[in-house]
Parts: sequence; structure tokens; C-alpha cells
Amino acid sequence: MDQSTYDLARSLTNQSTATATANGARQTQDPDVERDAAQGVGADLEKAHSSGSRSKDPFLVQWEEGDKNNPMNWGMSRKWFLVIFLSWITLLTPLASSIFAPGVPALQAEFNDHNNMTATFVVSVFVLGFAFGPLVIAPMSEIYGRNPIYHVCNVLFVLFSLGCALATNMGMLIAFRFLSGFAGVAVVTCGAGSIADIMPPEWRGRAMSIWSLGPMLGPSIGPVVAGFVVEDLGWRWAFWIVVIASGATTLVAFFVLRETYSPVLLRGKAAKLRKETGDERWHYTPERAVGETRTAKQIFLMSLIRPVRMLVLQPIVTVCAIYIATLYGLMYILFTTFTFVYEGQYGFSSVGAGLSFLSSGIGMLMGLGIVGNLSDRIWKTAAEQRRERPETRLHWVMVGPGSLLVPVGLFIYGWTAYYKVHWIAPMIGSAVMSIGMIMITMCVQTYLIECFPTNAASVSAANTVLRSTVGALLPLAGLGLYDAIGLGWGNSLLGFLALGLAPVPVCLGLWGEKLRTNPRFVIQL
Repeated sequence: MDQSTYDLARSLTNQSTATATANGARQTQDPDVERDAAQGVGADLEKAHSSGSRSKDPFLVQWEEGDKNNPMNWGMSRKWFLVIFLSWITLLTPLASSIFAPGVPALQAEFNDHNNMTATFVVSVFVLGFAFGPLVIAPMSEIYGRNPIYHVCNVLFVLFSLGCALATNMGMLIAFRFLSGFAGVAVVTCGAGSIADIMPPEWRGRAMSIWSLGPMLGPSIGPVVAGFVVEDLGWRWAFWIVVIASGATTLVAFFVLRETYSPVLLRGKAAKLRKETGDERWHYTPERAVGETRTAKQIFLMSLIRPVRMLVLQPIVTVCAIYIATLYGLMYILFTTFTFVYEGQYGFSSVGAGLSFLSSGIGMLMGLGIVGNLSDRIWKTAAEQRRERPETRLHWVMVGPGSLLVPVGLFIYGWTAYYKVHWIAPMIGSAVMSIGMIMITMCVQTYLIECFPTNAASVSAANTVLRSTVGALLPLAGLGLYDAIGLGWGNSLLGFLALGLAPVPVCLGLWGEKLRTNPRFVIQL
């Protein structure tokens, strides 16, 4: 604790009538909390801060202006290092979701299990773990902080991946795959929250784009790596690579990651003041405001159900989650066709079929570059004109083209593959689809964070739950769809679905504020 804060604490303890202002300790609200309160989100935290400021409670612990312990005041180099490191971790877990796919035939031969449905499920069950993990991990991060959750889940991910590498039967492998996804989703779920903790709005678009490189490129890189590894070393080495990479990263994380969640840091600051001064009146607002009406057990349970409540009771969260889940489902169905299209129709080797996933990765990189720069430029322009609001993240310049590129890419891929046009043509189609996919995903995710910065992890969890469930289950029906109506009409059906949903982000950008601030939909989080 800095000396000025400690002097203030002692002064207030001895003279309870003194105020924080009189002792020269100028207190300021967390900018994210001010933004949430101004937007009428209605969370406990924002209400408590607001009421605490109005009453000018001298024992209220908040950030002091320029406090270096406030993550918002960290140096930019430190912030960008954290963003890049979190992006690396989020690359490893989605990579683990797909790295195993080329090894499925070898696995079936070893375990003498030739059920194609089981073979598909052993790959997609990892994503099913992604669906359930956020329901526990996100609210826990908003109770205990981001750092403990990152460390615990990183260690568990390494152990469960080790279990996959050592599996002796299909049931054991499926169980450990699910648990790996459950634990591995921690950084995918909380990473957006960490960015909201440290980055001001004018930098969030670019930061989100860099962080998203990991979760978006992971599923594309996994099959490429596995194509070489499985062919030479066997399917188990797909998991050993994950164990080695994630194990080394976990060790480094213990030394470089620091807590970023302000409510947890301020709670610790209040506890330290109480201990050093012996005065129990020092408090961080949510402790007192929430503690007066709820027990610790109630607070814990409310935190656990917060993502589900947001998904069900907040219309903007519901609409965004359904739209993104649909796009992810379309992408994963598309991925299920790559192997038989490029091996069966174009005569690629297993390594070549794995490399075909790079077309989607390149498209995602292009989309990230476009939306990352546009998002922050549009926000800064709006801020200069004092017109910035969460819906600024859904500007039609980004979401309009993005929502149309998804169906266009599906049409190109489907019909060029059906007529066996040169292999570059379907790859262009998948790249176009990926550009639109990433543009929409980034805009929507950043929009939700602007709406709920203090509960960014929970709103990300609400989005991830539906997205991962659809991504895990929909591909099970993908091959049946193509067997029934073919690649051309099968992908056209998906394209028409995407085209029908294309107006959704544009409409949210135009009228989302009215829906978001409608008193009927403002709930206590």
C-alpha cells in the first residue's frame, strides 16, 4: 500500500468525521463501472459504486487517480504482452479440439471401433466441454479473480490431455476429451474479461482482434500439425504435443500473469486496510451493499447462474448468442467436409487435406485485420463527436459486408466442390466465409463487452455455452445432410440460412440501444 493511502486510513480511523477529500486522497470511479452504470445495465456492482459515490462514504475503497495497482493504469507494453500471452494460451486449447481429427482412422483401428458416429463424437465432445465449462468458470472468475482460475484450469488441462494420450479404450478417451474441453475453455471464456479489465474502449477492438487470433486460428492449425504428426508418429502424439506445449505455457503463466479484475483487487485492498488500521468500517462497496441482503452462499449461487440468466433474460445477449452459435455451427459443418472433399475428390494426401484448413485460417487473419482497425477507428470518431455507445461496435460498415460474406463463401465452396472445379476455388470459398465469420464474431463479442464490461466473463460465457453446444452437436448431422442432397445444395441450404440471418447484426446496431435500455429487460446481475 502506498504511504498516502496508509496515512489517509489512519486519519480516518482516528477522526471518523474526516472525509477522503480533506485528506487529499482524490478517489475516482473505475471507468468501466461508470460506463456500465451510465448504460443502465443494472448490475449490483455498478449500483453499489454509484450509491457509494453519492454518499461520499469516507471508508469506501476505490482506485485513486494514477494508482499503478489499477490494471487500467498499467503501461501499454505490459498490457499488450498480456493480450499476446493470453492469445497464445487460447490458441492451444482450440487447437486441441481439432488436432486429433486426422488420427481418428488410426484410433478406430487400434480400438477396433468402426462406428462413424462414435468417431465423430470423440472429436466434437471436446467442444461440448467448451459448452459446460463457462457456466462454472466465468462466474468463479468474477468471485475469486481471473488469475486463480487461469492457473487451476491450465494445470487441469495439462493433466486431462495427458489422460487422452494414455487412454486405453474409446470410453476413457471420450471422458478425458470432455474434461480437457471443460478445463481448457477458461482463457477462451475469461480472456475477453481480462481485456475489458485493462484496455480502455478506444483500444479494445484491436486488443480483441489480437486475442482472438488464438481461438480462431487454433481449429485451423490443429489439423495441419496433426497431418504431419499422425502420419509419422501415430495418433497419440497429437495429444503429447498438446501436453508438452500447454505444460510449458502453464509454468510460464505462474510467473507472468497478474490479477486484472478490479473488484477482486479492491476487495483485497479493503481487507488490508481493515487489518492494518483495525477499523472494520473500511469496505469495498459490493461487500457491504450485497452483503446486507445476501449470504455468502447466495452470492456464490447468483454468480453461478448469472451467465444463464443473461442468456435467457437479456434479449441482446440471447439474439447475439443464437446468431453466433448458428455461424459456428455452419463453420464446423463445413469443416467436416474438408477431408472427404480434398482427399476423395481432389486426391490430396492426409497431409494435404490437413493443409486445406489453412484457407480458413488465412480468411480469419484477413477478417481480423479488417475489423480490428475499423472498429477502433469508428469508435474514436464517435467519441470525438460524443456519440460513442456499445452499438458503435456494430457499425454497418463492418457487420453489413461481414454478414453477407458468410453465405457467399458457402455458395462458392459448395458448388465449386460439387462440380470439381480446380481445388483453389473451394478454398477461396472457405476463406471468404471465414472473413465474414470473424468480422461478425469480433463485432458482436466486443459489443457485448461494451454492454457489460464488469461482467464481461459472464456474458462471454453465455455466448460460449450456446456456440459450443451447437458447434459440438450440429456436425453430427453434417455428413448425413451432404449424403442426402449433395455438396452443392447442402452448402446452399446453409448459405440461405446465413443469408436469412444477415440483417440481425445490422438491426442490433440500429435499434439495440432501445432494446438494451428498455426497463422491462434491465435485470439485477
